[in-house]
Amino acid sequence: MKIIRLLAAVLACAATFAATAGEAEIRKNLAARFPQFSQIEEVRKTPIAGLYEVRISGSEIVYSDEQGNFLVQGEMIDVKARRNLTQERVDKLNEVAFDKLPVADAFKIVRGNGQRKLAVFEDPNCGYCKHFEKDLRKVDNVTVYLFLYPVLGPDSNVKSRNIWCSKDRAKAWTDWMVNEIKPEGAASGCDSAALDRNIAFGRKYNITGTPTLIFADGTRTPGAIPATQVEKQLSAAK
Repeated sequence: MKIIRLLAAVLACAATFAATAGEAEIRKNLAARFPQFSQIEEVRKTPIAGLYEVRISGSEIVYSDEQGNFLVQGEMIDVKARRNLTQERVDKLNEVAFDKLPVADAFKIVRGNGQRKLAVFEDPNCGYCKHFEKDLRKVDNVTVYLFLYPVLGPDSNVKSRNIWCSKDRAKAWTDWMVNEIKPEGAASGCDSAALDRNIAFGRKYNITGTPTLIFADGTRTPGAIPATQVEKQLSAAK
């Protein structure tokens, strides 16, 4: 038994050394050949022998052999289980712990008892967001943390500042997004630094479009999904 345990320990050490050596070789060779790979965030094995996942820029994933001589771009599919392993990995990387959201830089819209929680990043000039907001009114018993995310141009920033600086932010937002009532100009001296922080947060967590929804379990959904899907995901996130 001692010999078996010793052999198992040796094999485990050898596997660890091989993985470490493979990672080092990939980092060294890719960085030497492609400047964009000088800041690789993570290298790890995949279910395919000899193939490694190489992660750069947050959730951008490519694949490499263990020498870093070949790169593969695309999605890895487990055909037996019918699972998109690349998409599953990206979804996991893009999760944001709800309790880590900077909610001080958002405003709340409470419907019903407000027990369920949802965070949404939106641009006031986003047509999809306006459609989404009208449909979202069908969802009850939820607290929505609305992060103004002005990414579509200078006017988006102007409107976002006017809404953020309103006496009633939730009303100003709903008036504009649902009823097309333009928000009044912001008073001088209003602190709108939260908008810049929202942009910085979005860049850090790769929020590239609006609306982007984040549920209580950390899952993220991009796009103007229907109220029925919002309800389904709110229930699943409890």
